[in-house]
Amino acid sequence: MEANPTVPPTRLTPPTAPVVRRTLLGDAIRRFRRNRLAMVGLVILIAFLLVGVLADVISPYRYDQVFFTKRASMLPLVDPTHPLGLDNSSRDYLSRLIYGARTSLTVGMLVPLIAFAIGMPLGMLSGFRGGWVDFTIQRLVDIATAIPPLLFALFLLSVVGSGVGNVIFVLAITTWIEPLRLTRAQFLAYREKEFVTAARALGASDWQIVFNHILPNVLSPLLVAFTFAIPLAIFAEAGLSFLGIGITEPTASWGKMVGSGIGNTIRVYYHLALFPTLLVALTVLGFSFVGDGLQEALDPNRSN
Repeated sequence: MEANPTVPPTRLTPPTAPVVRRTLLGDAIRRFRRNRLAMVGLVILIAFLLVGVLADVISPYRYDQVFFTKRASMLPLVDPTHPLGLDNSSRDYLSRLIYGARTSLTVGMLVPLIAFAIGMPLGMLSGFRGGWVDFTIQRLVDIATAIPPLLFALFLLSVVGSGVGNVIFVLAITTWIEPLRLTRAQFLAYREKEFVTAARALGASDWQIVFNHILPNVLSPLLVAFTFAIPLAIFAEAGLSFLGIGITEPTASWGKMVGSGIGNTIRVYYHLALFPTLLVALTVLGFSFVGDGLQEALDPNRSN
C-alpha cells in the first residue's frame, strides 16, 4: 500500500492593507484641520460671513430706519426692542452692527481681489520676461511707491466721491504693488529651475511654462498673501470711514460707526465706539489665524 504523498502546508497570506493615495491638497487640508487656532479663525469668519449675507433676514430693523419718538444714543439693555440701544441718529444699533459686517467683509474681500488682479499679471510679466519689460514695470512701481498711499487715497476720494464702490476702487489701486512684487519675486526664483528648463527644451511655449509649470508652484504664497491682505483692507476702510471720507451715510460701516461714536458722548455712551471696534478686531484676528494656518499647511517643508 502506497503512502499518501505529503501535502505541503499552505501559507496564509495576511490581508493587505488598502493603499491610501495621498495628495498635496489632502495633506494641506489635514495640516490645516490640525491647527486649532486656524479652525477657530475659520469659525469666526464663517459666522461673520453668514451674518453679512443674512443681514436682511436676521436684522430686527433696517440699517437706515430712524425712531424719532425715542431718545438718541439710548444705553444698551434699557429697551428690550433695542438690545444695544440707538446711535446718535436714533437708529437701532444692533441692526447697524449686523449690516456693518456686510460692508466691511465686502470691502475686505473685493479690495485684495482687484489688487491681485492688477498686480499678479504685471508681476508675472515682469518676472518671466525680464529685460526692458521688467525695467519698465519696476520704474512704474518706483513711481507708485513714492506716492504716500493714504494721501493718494484721500486725493482720489475727494475727486471721485465717497461710497462703498469708490472706497473699494481707491483702496485697490493703492495696494496692487505688494502682489506685483511678490509675484515677480516668485517668478524670478522659478524661471531658472530645472523643470522649467526641461519644459522649454521639450518645446513648451511660454504660456504653457507660465500657467502649467510656474504658476501652480507660486500659488501657495500668493494665497497666503491674499488672506493677510483682507484684514489690511478692512483696517484701511475703517480708517477712511473714521476720518469721514470713506463710507457715506446711511450705509452701515464699522469704521464709520467708530468715528461717529467718538465725541462728546463717548464717556456716557461708550458702546457706540466699543462694539464696532471689537468686531473689527475680532474679524482681523480671524483672518490672521486663517492666514497663519494656511502658511503652515501649504509649506512643503513641513512634515505631516
